Amino acid sequence: MGEHWNVHKGERRSAGGLVACQNWMAAESGADVLSRGGNAMDAAVTTALTLSVVEPWLSGVGGGGFLLRADGQDGRVDTLDFNVRSSRNIDPADYPVVAGRDGDWFDWPQVRDDRNLIGYSSICLPGAIAGLSAALERFGTISFAEALQPAIEHARRGLALDWFTVLCLAIDTEGLARFPASSQLFLKDGRAPRVQEIGPGSTIPMPRKAAMLERLAKAGARDFYEGETAASIVSDLNAGGSPIDLAEMRDYQPRWSDPLQVDYRGMTINAMPGLSGGPTLVEALSELDGTLPQDGPLSGGTALAFGRAIRRASEHRLRTLGHGSSGESCTTHISVVDRDGTMVSLTNTLLSRFGSKVVLPSSDLLMNNGMMWFDPRPGQPNSIAANARPLANMCPIIATKGGRPKLALGAAGGRQIMPAVAQILSYVAAFGMSLEEAMHAPRIDASGVTLRVNDKAKPDVASRLGEEFPVEIIADTLYPVNFSIPSAVLRDGAENVGMAHPNHPLAAVGAERT
Repeated sequence: MGEHWNVHKGERRSAGGLVACQNWMAAESGADVLSRGGNAMDAAVTTALTLSVVEPWLSGVGGGGFLLRADGQDGRVDTLDFNVRSSRNIDPADYPVVAGRDGDWFDWPQVRDDRNLIGYSSICLPGAIAGLSAALERFGTISFAEALQPAIEHARRGLALDWFTVLCLAIDTEGLARFPASSQLFLKDGRAPRVQEIGPGSTIPMPRKAAMLERLAKAGARDFYEGETAASIVSDLNAGGSPIDLAEMRDYQPRWSDPLQVDYRGMTINAMPGLSGGPTLVEALSELDGTLPQDGPLSGGTALAFGRAIRRASEHRLRTLGHGSSGESCTTHISVVDRDGTMVSLTNTLLSRFGSKVVLPSSDLLMNNGMMWFDPRPGQPNSIAANARPLANMCPIIATKGGRPKLALGAAGGRQIMPAVAQILSYVAAFGMSLEEAMHAPRIDASGVTLRVNDKAKPDVASRLGEEFPVEIIADTLYPVNFSIPSAVLRDGAENVGMAHPNHPLAAVGAERT
């Protein structure tokens, strides 16, 4: 008989700004920026850059992402797509599917040697530095060099080898061990290092990463794409077999656009347009607006409405837009609100845990495996193609109410992201839950063939869903992640509220000192 642990985290309230994310050190770096007079974008960019060092297996400057920003005064919402893009030099024929595995919409066939999942052949052009610097230039008040400082300091100090870090390294030891620079940086004698039980604790210093970030602080963010840093990155990539060239690095640009919007239960939901989880979320919410019952947020009837809407929207996505990963995706989400009510919702990813598993030898830069987001079957929506942006699972949102930012929400966890966002948003908007109640409430995941039900859900949830779908009752474990890892901030009158994922040991809300 298994044991049940009841883990609880409280929401954080403040008249000042708040930063919610998956690592307390990164949250504090963003909160420090707010305490020095910075705004929501200053804090979000600083937090994202810090996360690339203190939790490198989830996100980083070798990946890409999306963000939304809502102005606290006039309510205007802008979105920025800085996701990865495939090299113009790839040949789809280099990613042949394994014979005998035709796959379906929910289970793609395997590519020979996992060339789309691991190694240099899985790497796409990274967009994080371009996106974060562009966002800071447009809406921030601090310099990119200032935003980089906490990340630089953490890289010098080194990655702290606590139990959770060692667990993450142990999970991916096999993949990291395949690449000498990755093994040299993260492993010890080809194995995950041990936690030091006595004394001050040990770290993994990242001097080459610190040096790269210091160069970007001095030379500017564009050096990553067209300067000495770019030359180093491309040289390492080419030596490993990646076809990414200097010209396409130089030509990479993030894209600003207006949000995708839908009215939902008294709020206007602003989501990412295009190749994101945004269109699928909007489709699910449009159905839920008319089908959510009034018999309570945690009832079997409500779960069935969630299951039908999320499943239908996900299937439509698979058939018409292509799909993200069929494996586990590791991402990080940051939600920020400042003292003026301006909000930023930012999701950044390397895709898989430790991305491609490739660390570039000259810079300690961990690279994404963006090719995983393309459909390996030819002739399909989102098939592998040169110079193309893949369809991503990331789904950051900002909800406005009365023309002002109300809620910034997003999550990590691949296909699980959109279902989690839809449910947490509904708990708040449709059922009036507090942010703390919404984040602790058990959820379902309806993004796959079998619907997953949190084992803490009411008994009638699984029985009602089981009338229409195959169902699996499963715990909301730390590893593997089964119901995503959300982070959120909310505006409650003149007060800000922040909430991090209750089950994640390092997730936290950093608060501006007032």
